[in-house]
Amino acid sequence: MKKIIFMGTPAYATCILKALLENENFNIVALFTQPDKTVGRKQILTPSHTKAFLSNHSSCIPIFTPKSLKDEATIKQISEFKPDFIVVAAYGKILPKAILDIAPCINLHASLLPKYRGASPIQSAILNGDKKSGVCTMLMEEGLDTGAILESVECDIKDKNSSEVFEILANLAAKLIISTLLNFENLIPKKQDENLATLCTKIKKEDGMITLSSAREIYQKYLAFTPWPNVFLANGLKFLELELVDENEIFNQEGEILELEKESFLLSCKQGILRIKKLQESGKKVLDGRTYLNGKRLKVGDYLH
Repeated sequence: MKKIIFMGTPAYATCILKALLENENFNIVALFTQPDKTVGRKQILTPSHTKAFLSNHSSCIPIFTPKSLKDEATIKQISEFKPDFIVVAAYGKILPKAILDIAPCINLHASLLPKYRGASPIQSAILNGDKKSGVCTMLMEEGLDTGAILESVECDIKDKNSSEVFEILANLAAKLIISTLLNFENLIPKKQDENLATLCTKIKKEDGMITLSSAREIYQKYLAFTPWPNVFLANGLKFLELELVDENEIFNQEGEILELEKESFLLSCKQGILRIKKLQESGKKVLDGRTYLNGKRLKVGDYLH
């Protein structure tokens, strides 16, 4: 039975951790995850998804939440477990060389590397309108997602939002890590082509702000930024549910209400048309499109600003 230290933080990582716990070939000896964070308006101290899951699942596996992995005591702690593998999935910290040297460190990255190295591979693939994405296992080195690829699997992501793609890739990653660990001795690591490498950064709240210029661009942002940070106008009005109706038609002015429907309305962009199904003003409740317009006494030919 192979001894594994698991390092991961969000729900994506929990799905992979669960698969390893359920497999009789592996023994999870420790979980390393991000420290508890304050969440929401009441700033409630909340554990990471993996910590909350493991706390309910097993009381015998130790959980560590170091602020830094460069601390000598933490490195010694990891070394003393004598792991056969260190498995990393969306942990949120860079592993120093001292830890990389302890055991083979295998990362599960939610893109088809070398495309979308970094913090937001799923959102970046959706933003760019990619029809395919995937997940791969890679041998970690000191660079950010630069290690050799062990195995990969791809899937269709067309018209899927960020949370849907996260779930698909998490389930694929859970199967892939089992395959990679069981076949590790026979796998030939494949070096990444640096000429094809792209880098993506962490998503910020302000990335969700839109102007009504391109319906296609707004639609891809809507898919990428659901459930967070959503898409919203400069005045804070969020579009929580929308559809792309047309991406080619050109209008003299954006923001015109073109047609009223039972629970939604059609809205012009400079290029293209959107169907707005649900929206929300800052600090107010979610409304369907038609109810919102009725409350604002807006009709066909008026403008949404």
